[in-house]
Amino acid sequence: MKKRYLIVLICCFMSISMVAQDVSCDELINYVKKEGHYIESVSALQLLNSEWLREVEAYSIDNTVVVIAKIQQNQYSTKRYIFCGIPRSNWNNFYVGLNDLTKTYGERFHKYIIDYNCNCK
Repeated sequence: MKKRYLIVLICCFMSISMVAQDVSCDELINYVKKEGHYIESVSALQLLNSEWLREVEAYSIDNTVVVIAKIQQNQYSTKRYIFCGIPRSNWNNFYVGLNDLTKTYGERFHKYIIDYNCNCK
């Protein structure tokens, strides 16, 4: 029953025009990591020059891309954020960067990923 409930919630989160739900972002992140298919990631080593982006992982779930990003909060801590319903082309443009060779990962993240923030708590 709980698994079915989470599947319904994840489908709701995939919709761009949704209203905020009562599911926590941590719950959603854990669900995606457990049930989604890992695609690829940008590691901390690749992001050494970024002031705020620390790690980015992509998962496929229900034929869409979900991104989990670790973002620097302050000098001492980071926080994980989840981004839902990302078109595969956006992920490829962020990850490979062929269309934006002069842009950093952070700039490409703002261009291709950040607008797809999941509405979770």
